[in-house]
Amino acid sequence: MREYKSIAFLGGADFKPGDATYTDAYLTAKQLAQMGLTIYNGGGPGVMRASTEGAKSVGGKVIGVTYHPTAPHPHFEGRDPENLFDEEIVASDYFDRTKQLLVLSDIHIIFRGGTGTISEFGMTWASSRIRTGQERPIILFGGFWKTLIDDFRKYMYMRPGEFRLYKIVDSTDDAVKEVKRIINSTEKRVTRQAEDP
Repeated sequence: MREYKSIAFLGGADFKPGDATYTDAYLTAKQLAQMGLTIYNGGGPGVMRASTEGAKSVGGKVIGVTYHPTAPHPHFEGRDPENLFDEEIVASDYFDRTKQLLVLSDIHIIFRGGTGTISEFGMTWASSRIRTGQERPIILFGGFWKTLIDDFRKYMYMRPGEFRLYKIVDSTDDAVKEVKRIINSTEKRVTRQAEDP
């Protein structure tokens, strides 16, 4: 039975303090860190730094999974020196960075972003589909996800059951409620198993 002790924050690197998405990530990380969850992010700016700042504002723990290219990558945000996480895990390349973020964390929450965010969503969604019983809960933050998912339904070949692997939320409060629901449902299953003769 899986315990839920950590959550990965995934989303765009271009958001700045004051942007709605930055604020949403900050406030969500703050509340989840208050619940005792460890925050994981990619060590960069935007949603990543916002989640670190939100968690650290209440004394939470943050782990950055980073990638340091040996040659210039003009379209990769890299390590943000203002993202002051507690521990760093250095990945061997961009894909290893994404894999470690997804494997090391227990829950994945995905905010607005670009192609990197799309790839992260695809990887966690596909991984959860093929790892029945070991899937990571996926939380999609923002009503825009409904439109994207509707287009997937319309234009892509989707298998039965794939649309039960995520939850779309519209606010920090709803995201926190969903995380609590995930944790509580696991605790209830553990209690029932312990009570069975």
